[in-house]
Amino acid sequence: MDSLTSLQWLILSLSALCIGMSKTGIQGLMLCIIPFMAMAFGAKESTGVTLPMLCIADIMAVAYYKRIADWRIILRLLPTALIGFFLAIGVDSLIPTEQFRKLLGWTLVIVMCVMLWNEFGKKDYPWMHTWWYGAIFGLIGGFATMIGNAAGPVMAVYLLSMRKDKIQYVGINAWFFLVINLLKVPLQTFVWHNITWETFKLNLIMIPVIAIGSLIGIWTVKVVPELLFRRLIQAVTILSVILMVT
Repeated sequence: MDSLTSLQWLILSLSALCIGMSKTGIQGLMLCIIPFMAMAFGAKESTGVTLPMLCIADIMAVAYYKRIADWRIILRLLPTALIGFFLAIGVDSLIPTEQFRKLLGWTLVIVMCVMLWNEFGKKDYPWMHTWWYGAIFGLIGGFATMIGNAAGPVMAVYLLSMRKDKIQYVGINAWFFLVINLLKVPLQTFVWHNITWETFKLNLIMIPVIAIGSLIGIWTVKVVPELLFRRLIQAVTILSVILMVT
């Protein structure tokens, strides 16, 4: 910690604030800070700093939204999300990091196109409520979260297509990502060695900042009208995808 520069502390604090806001309010904000965390701490090393903060924010979100979740949706996503999770682990050594980024970025472009098609078509397609539609998004989400903490846009598109209201939207996200992110902790700790006692001390220092971000996120959900909330999620999703492919 003593060796961190002022810029690193600033990026870490802004990241903690955005993570808190993202988990309880405007989903996807954290993707906007991933490039800056990579710049400050290193591409792979930054995931070990970021993941515990995500887990802390997930716990805060679940504590607040614990009774607001559609478990049918969550259970539809989790099985294939776990498959995607372990698929990413399996191919990690086979695909260079830069190709991983491009693969993820263009996958998210396809996901974004589905979101725009669904939104401007303004139709409730029957196949969107089938088990395989959720299974596909679960698989992509599990893969994306493992290789880049980038499942936010995937979940955003899926839940927007399900026409969930803003409270259900945040509640489902909270529970889904709590399970997924906690599963990643042992891998980051014992296999990739990205989470250490030193990085965890940084996470503990950031708890108050994460809490402030979480309160801002909760306030945002309360005051922002339903349609505007939907538009904000769409805008953040599009911005996130652009950042991934550029």
